[in-house]
Amino acid sequence: MTAATPVTEGIVRKEAPKHAELEGFGVRDNCLTVGGVPVTRLADRVGQTPFFAYDRRLMTARVESLRKALPKDVHLHYAMKANPMPAVVQHMARIVDGLDVASAGEMQVALDTGIDPLTISFAGPGKTPQELSCAVAAGIVINMESPYEMEVIARIAEKQGLRPHVAIRVNPDFELKTSGMKMGGGPKQFGVDAEQVPAMLKRLGELDLAFHGFHIFSGSQNLREEALEEAQEKTINLAIELARHAPTPPRMVNIGGGFGIPYFPGDKRLDIERVGANLERLMPRARQELEGAEIVVELGRYLVGEAGVYVARVVDRKESRGQVFLITDGGLHHQLSASGNFGQVIRKNYPVAIANKMDLPAVEEANIVGCLCTPLDRLGDKVPLPRGEVGDLVVVFQSGAYGRSSSPTAFLGHPEPAEILV
Repeated sequence: MTAATPVTEGIVRKEAPKHAELEGFGVRDNCLTVGGVPVTRLADRVGQTPFFAYDRRLMTARVESLRKALPKDVHLHYAMKANPMPAVVQHMARIVDGLDVASAGEMQVALDTGIDPLTISFAGPGKTPQELSCAVAAGIVINMESPYEMEVIARIAEKQGLRPHVAIRVNPDFELKTSGMKMGGGPKQFGVDAEQVPAMLKRLGELDLAFHGFHIFSGSQNLREEALEEAQEKTINLAIELARHAPTPPRMVNIGGGFGIPYFPGDKRLDIERVGANLERLMPRARQELEGAEIVVELGRYLVGEAGVYVARVVDRKESRGQVFLITDGGLHHQLSASGNFGQVIRKNYPVAIANKMDLPAVEEANIVGCLCTPLDRLGDKVPLPRGEVGDLVVVFQSGAYGRSSSPTAFLGHPEPAEILV
């Protein structure tokens, strides 16, 4: 194709991808809806683009489907790092059994929901003494990442005259195979190596700390049922073995999550019923060997990732050497993950569409880019779309997790995106 060739030449006319149906959203009068409200109306309601819109109905439906699939006595926690928007956290706190935080800032958002502090757990390496002091005073469960951190907590607790609840985050001697991000196995900055935990438990028994349990997290974003099944079995076996060294029986064993969502063409949706059936098979031994302990599944992305979209407005349309570029007022500074710069080795497109042209056929391939001065600022490469024009609203699906809060919003000084829960 030469520069003089019309960009629509050679493009097969076909129906635009029905992303709305695939992701659980609706379409009304040619426009995508979130929470039943057209995106064009949401843009007026928010008063700006770009923005993230989250559908509370889809979050609730996801939790309900998990409740049906998982054993009834398994507790479900929401990992706030996936989406810490206060309104989202408030909603999730009403429908899950606990919240997991990774900073003192997230802890305050969790406490503001009014849930029992003992259902809030604080994990993450490098907690500062100030953060630990806040956590001890708040009465939440602290997932300890090292023997040194345990000693710091003990000194803080003595000073405050409190006896905090603590758990040990364990770095297992296995990993979650085929996971998008491996959090356990081998040398890791996360948790205490499993072989070092018995000695730490012995020391814990000498301190004035209330032993609460274990947090064993081996990986995330996994779409392979067999890998999750293997990791769950190994995790429960490891917890049973470590519990034999504990000063008191564990009250909680967090076996992590790792449930993935489909992002790219060819991704197969996780069979959650199969994963739940495997966990049901493992639970009789867990109930017997870990009597009285709550078994917790901690999920973030799986609960909220598919319930959100990122919306940006086309501010320019240009053609360059035979390719169409739709330039938006958004970009990687808001949705780093969709740009491919949050861990993708080979960049792939998130599902995208033109929100106000959902029922129109694709007539061209277009590159969707942002407003930043870097070639990395791409939201879609050669995507089949209806003809895009200035003023159209581009929507990026799978944006409910690791979107705004995981992106460099200060880059180049552009305005921050808005967020709305519908």
